Amino acid sequence: MAWLGLGRRKRYLEKLLHDGKAYYCHCTKEDLEAERQAQLAEGMPPKYSGHCRNLTEPPRGKKPELIRFKTPEARMEFKDLIRGTVSFDASLFGDLVIARSVESPLYNFAVVVDDYEMKITHVIRGEDHLPNTPKQILFARALGFPEPLYGHLPLILASDRSKLSKRFAEVSMLKYRDEGYLPEAMANFLAFLGWHPKDDREVFSLEELKGEFDLKRVQKAGAVFNQEKLDWLNAQHMRRLSIDELLNRLRPFLGEKGIAAPKSFVRKVIAAERERMKTLGDFLKLAGFFFELPDYDAALLVWKGNSMARIKEVLEKILARLEKSRASDFSREKLPGAVAELIKEYDRGAVLWPLRVALSGQSASPDPLAIAGVLGKEETLRRVTAAINKIGLAL
Repeated sequence: MAWLGLGRRKRYLEKLLHDGKAYYCHCTKEDLEAERQAQLAEGMPPKYSGHCRNLTEPPRGKKPELIRFKTPEARMEFKDLIRGTVSFDASLFGDLVIARSVESPLYNFAVVVDDYEMKITHVIRGEDHLPNTPKQILFARALGFPEPLYGHLPLILASDRSKLSKRFAEVSMLKYRDEGYLPEAMANFLAFLGWHPKDDREVFSLEELKGEFDLKRVQKAGAVFNQEKLDWLNAQHMRRLSIDELLNRLRPFLGEKGIAAPKSFVRKVIAAERERMKTLGDFLKLAGFFFELPDYDAALLVWKGNSMARIKEVLEKILARLEKSRASDFSREKLPGAVAELIKEYDRGAVLWPLRVALSGQSASPDPLAIAGVLGKEETLRRVTAAINKIGLAL
């Protein structure tokens, strides 16, 4: 089992046993439980009494059950990079179990050996590991190892300020990836959970975070996982991407839905919708109508205070004006001229609302003239004609 590193751990366990800094404990589970109950009955915090600490030979009829470390009864302290000086009373620990046998070391001992062998200089971890630190320092000192610097980060909390479970984190990271959160936005968000820069800036690239991050600015209190903040940061990072970069990020989402539209068309759709997107997954939710017009009720075409007959009349006039427009004029900059007179005649809402619904099938969408610019003349005329027919059937 040398490839697992068990050989070197065994060597260091044997060293502690040889140096008299550890010993075999022959107490059975039943012995330990009886001792524990007796201490509780007397109102004492339970810890190992040291029954086997000074044995010169094993008790008759008993085999070694564990290996224990001879914990010094002294107060110890260390400098935490985030929390400052932290002190513990080691006498409260009792003699700590460090292995089941020389072939089976336990976590707190194993990581000390591994960190030393890998020349680890800094141990940065969650504050839930803080109680392990004095034990690991005691083991390192007993073995003559240099002590790494420790820093204990605040925990990430749920909205109710409860600790997030590891299962939540594992599932959520995959979920966020599948929903279209950018990795650079997630890194930015996670960096701000318990840390803040020197100024009020909030949007950072990974390279910028590397240059700015400083453990001295990590807070001690737990940080709440704020979904709204993550959504906002993700939207900011998406706006930093070029249209072509966004297109490349969107390819898996488009492929999953079987969308194979021309790149030039998809670029136009991205440009029209990117300000409304918070995640890559939002793209087809918001912009799906560009690729396929959803079915909608004729009543949705009617602007408040207008009858269906009046809206049908408006749509017919819109159609007539758009038919006269050149295909090259179908852009957000040029199309307002085609409907300007109608807006004066009927009012803005009575013209643009039914046009929006006719082109998107939705009550919320980008500017209908921007939509027409993306769809082009042929598809715009087809959708407006379909709306006129739909409202005609409803009359």
